[in-house]
Amino acid sequence: MSWLELQEPLAHLPDYLSSHFLLTVAALTVGATISLPLAALVIQVRRLAGPVLAVASVIQTIPGLALLALMVPLLGRIGVVPALLALILYSVLPILRNTVTGALEVDRDVIEAARGIGMTEGQILRQVRFPLASPVIVAGLRTAAVWTVGTATLSTPVGATSLGNYIFSGLQTQNMSAVLLGCVAAAALAISLDGLIRLAETAARRRDPRRALFVGAVLLTALGFAVRVQMGPARAGESSVVLGAKTFTEQYILSRLMSNRLEAAGQRVEVRDSLGSTVVFNALASGEIDAYVDYAGTIWANHMKRTNAPGRTRVLSELASWLDQTHGILLLGPLGFENAYALAMRADRADALGIRSLEDLAPRTPELEVGGDYEFFARPEWRAVRDRYGFRFARQRTFDSTLMYGAVVSGHVDVISAFSSDGRIEAFDLRVLSDPLGVFPPYDAVLLLSPEARKREALLEALRPLVDGIDDDAMRRANKMVDVDKRTIGQAAVALDDEIRSAADDDPT
Repeated sequence: MSWLELQEPLAHLPDYLSSHFLLTVAALTVGATISLPLAALVIQVRRLAGPVLAVASVIQTIPGLALLALMVPLLGRIGVVPALLALILYSVLPILRNTVTGALEVDRDVIEAARGIGMTEGQILRQVRFPLASPVIVAGLRTAAVWTVGTATLSTPVGATSLGNYIFSGLQTQNMSAVLLGCVAAAALAISLDGLIRLAETAARRRDPRRALFVGAVLLTALGFAVRVQMGPARAGESSVVLGAKTFTEQYILSRLMSNRLEAAGQRVEVRDSLGSTVVFNALASGEIDAYVDYAGTIWANHMKRTNAPGRTRVLSELASWLDQTHGILLLGPLGFENAYALAMRADRADALGIRSLEDLAPRTPELEVGGDYEFFARPEWRAVRDRYGFRFARQRTFDSTLMYGAVVSGHVDVISAFSSDGRIEAFDLRVLSDPLGVFPPYDAVLLLSPEARKREALLEALRPLVDGIDDDAMRRANKMVDVDKRTIGQAAVALDDEIRSAADDDPT
C-alpha cells in the first residue's frame, strides 16, 4: 500500500465518515423511538407479539442493498431519505426483539410482588420490567448499532454518501487501499458506537455522572463535527453543482473531469458516484443531480424501450428529442467516443475456435460459457442479440464488472460482455467480436443536463468544450491508467483533460 494510493481517498474521509456517522445515529435514534413504544404495546397486548415480531423479522431478511433499492421508487427520490428509511427499518428488529424478550423474562415473583403493592401494569412496565431488562435491551441496541453501520455502507448506490463510497469505487477500480480504508473506518465506527452505548449503560446502572458526562461530551463533539463537515457544501448555495456517476471506472474518470472543469470555472461541485443506471437517470430527470454522462444505447433500450438499431445519427437525433420532450433533459452533445456493449473472447481461444464475429460464435455457444456484468443479462440488448443470433450458451454467469475480465482471461468463462472503451481489452489481449447484423445499438457517450441545470449558462460554458472532445483512444488510455496501470482516478482525469486541451489547440477550427 503506497502513500499515493491512500492520499486521494484520505482527502474524502471527513465527508464520508461524517455522513456515515450521521446516517447511523439518526437511524438508531428513530429506530429506538419506534421500537420501545412498540415493545410496550406488544408486552401489554400479547397477541400482537407474533405478528409484530414476524413483520420485523421479514424486513430483516431482505438483503440490505435490495431494501435500499426498493426505497428509491417508493419515495421517488435518491440520497439520504431512502437510505435513512431503510436503515431505520433495519435497526428496529434487534431493539424490539430484545426489549420484548427481556421484559417478559423478568422473574414472575418480582412481577407478582409489584402487583401486590398496588402497581398498575403500566407502572410495572416502566418501573420494573424495563429497568430489570435494561442489559438485554442495551444488548439489542448495540447489535442494531453494529448492523446499521454495516448496512449503511450499502447506501452509496442510492445516492447517500457513506464509507461505502470507498468500497464500491475501490472494487471497481481495483484500488484495494480505498477498499481497506472504507472497511477499517466502518469497523472503527461500529466499535466506537458499541463502546459508547456500553459506557452509557454502565453509567446509568452505576449512577455515575462523570461517566455519563464523558459519553455525552464525546457524542455531542462527534455530532457537532459531523454536522459542520456536512454543512460545508450547503454554504455554496445556488452555485453548487451536483454531478452523477455510475459504478465503473470510466464514469469515475468522467465525473472527476467534469468536476475539475467546473471548479476551475468557480463552481462548487458535489459528486454522487456509484449510482445504478436507472437511479442516476431518474435523479437527473427529477433535478436531484445536475449532470452526468450516459450512453445512447442504454437510454435507447432501457428508457425508450426501443429494440431496433437505425444508426448513430438517427439514434442521437431521436434520443435528444425524446429526452427534451419527455423529461426536459438537455442532451448537450456526444463526447466523441463510444463505449458499446460487445462480446469478447481471449484472442487465442477465439483463434482456436475460428471465431471472429457473433455469427461465428452462434454455433459454438452450446459448448461455451458466457459471463456478464450485473445488468447485462437483464437488458433488452442482450435478449435481442441472443434471439437474433440464436445463442444457446451452456451456462450464463454474472460477475462484478471488474472481476469479469479476469474470469475470461483465467478461463472460468469463454465469452464476456465487454465494454468497447475498456483499456483491459488490449492489455489482456481480448478480441471484440464483430456484430454483422448490427443488433447492438450505438453507445455514444452523451453529456446530459437536468431541466434546471440547462438554464445555467456558466455550467453550459464550462462543460461545452467536452463535446466531441474525447476520442475512443483517449478514453481507452484513461481507463487503462486506472484499471491496468493502477494510477488514481484524479491522475487519469488530469491526463485526459490534457489530451482534450492539446487536441483543441491543434485544431485550427
